[in-house]
Amino acid sequence: MQMVTSEQMREIDDYTIKTLGIPSMVLMENAGRVIAEEVLAYCRVRSGNEQQGSAEVADPSVVRQEAIRWELAERERSRGERWLILIGKGNNGGDGLVCARHLMDAGVRVHLLYVEPPESLRGDAAAQHAIAEALGLPRSVYTPGEADIFSGFTGIVDALLGTGAKGAPRGAYASLIRAANGSGLPIVAADIPSGLDADTGGVHDPCIRARRTVSLAFLKAGLTQYPGAEAAGEVVVRYIGIPPVLPRHVPGAGQVLSEASLRSELGIGLDRPRRADGHKGTHGHVLLAAGSLPMSGAALLSAKAALRAGCGLATWALPAALLPHAAGAVPELMTAPIPDDGNGAWSEAAADEVLRLMQARDVLAVGPGLGRFPGEAGFLRALWEGIPRPLVVDADALNILAAAGGLAAWQRRAAATVLTPHPGEMARLAGLSTAEVQRDRLGFARRFAEQHGVTLVLKGARTVVADPDGRVFVNTTGHPGMATGGSGDVLTGIIASWLAQGLNGIQAAALGVYLHGLAGERAASARWTSGSLLAGDIVEAL
Repeated sequence: MQMVTSEQMREIDDYTIKTLGIPSMVLMENAGRVIAEEVLAYCRVRSGNEQQGSAEVADPSVVRQEAIRWELAERERSRGERWLILIGKGNNGGDGLVCARHLMDAGVRVHLLYVEPPESLRGDAAAQHAIAEALGLPRSVYTPGEADIFSGFTGIVDALLGTGAKGAPRGAYASLIRAANGSGLPIVAADIPSGLDADTGGVHDPCIRARRTVSLAFLKAGLTQYPGAEAAGEVVVRYIGIPPVLPRHVPGAGQVLSEASLRSELGIGLDRPRRADGHKGTHGHVLLAAGSLPMSGAALLSAKAALRAGCGLATWALPAALLPHAAGAVPELMTAPIPDDGNGAWSEAAADEVLRLMQARDVLAVGPGLGRFPGEAGFLRALWEGIPRPLVVDADALNILAAAGGLAAWQRRAAATVLTPHPGEMARLAGLSTAEVQRDRLGFARRFAEQHGVTLVLKGARTVVADPDGRVFVNTTGHPGMATGGSGDVLTGIIASWLAQGLNGIQAAALGVYLHGLAGERAASARWTSGSLLAGDIVEAL
């Protein structure tokens, strides 16, 4: 699913109206209608009267009778609904006015609450106000501090501020948003919740807390990122007459990962059949440089995940002192002990042995449980510059990279390079605060990947994957229970496995993130509470 920013949506609107010739009033009419449809759908779900499927009926007259009975039943049920429509002065308010008309036609009692005198409306919104006046829709103008304005209503439509609004709501808008949130009534937001940044997912104070958001024409990028995703509730994207394919001059903000987008945008599917005459060497060999005496489990999780994700072979390069503790933990895993003076830690000299091992392997994953040690920068730089094959950098390797000056001080690699930081690691790597990274995850990830020529996996709820060409993908699979130690190590192994099997950087990262989330969902469903999920459960669910 394609995402757009507020500016891109403005350009698409302009193109649709001026170049294609679709009148703006038609788009507003369509927008209000689909918002009303989603309000009615929400009411059906809430009342437990969602339409059930029925057997095929061959006689057209019977079909017609069934449709009439359903419509009459819908109108009868809707009479118990009374919705308050919050109207701003822009086009978002115009959408709300159209929505009110269609709700009224469906039997819902509506009341228009203008945040400013309706005489302030302009353009299409003013025309819709005139229609509402002619129809006699009940209305009033909001007075801050007014008591009991929500009494007797069953829901609220938020049509106050659209994607063009900038900054925190002020004055009467802020007062009404706070009052609506405090009413306890369900809120359906038109396009985006008022007070939400449509580009970044940031939420201003105040911001509407919606149960459902009807994103018009395209998914707004900010609805995919927290905390905006939480404020938006359930997000539904509805067609309003704007062509679903972006105009050539509008690049889009990225794609939401799905089976469809993996196929259409990256040319890969979830089912990757194996050749009938294949063997273990056909499917790639992962080398993992990871683990230290206190953190050997991280490396084992990565290695097992790589094998579960389908690589034919995996070798764990580990400090020699770890071998007695790790031998046989994963029987399918080969080990390559690295001389360590008996302390179970890495050294700068160990890079030579890793480089030798890489001569017969397809990809190196470095970092999980690696620890910090004297000569760490020289160790990592030797691998960074000396390996002509794909490289996955995670955990302590990212912290070593940050301490050594970050990517600005390191040469760009020719082979695929995938970095998998969580927000804290990303902040250290970029020389920023975590809050600065989180403020605009989509934009930050795109800029960083382009600037440094890497595939970036910015982890967290709604993980962002960006590549050097400027493509951005947002993952929506996953489960809160995956917030547990070792989950990221599992992801590193999965991505390395797909690289070893011949995928390029963005393919391996996007597919790895998507499958990692699906496995987390599957693993969580088998547990009595999300808090009991372990990283090893994710591996077993692959």
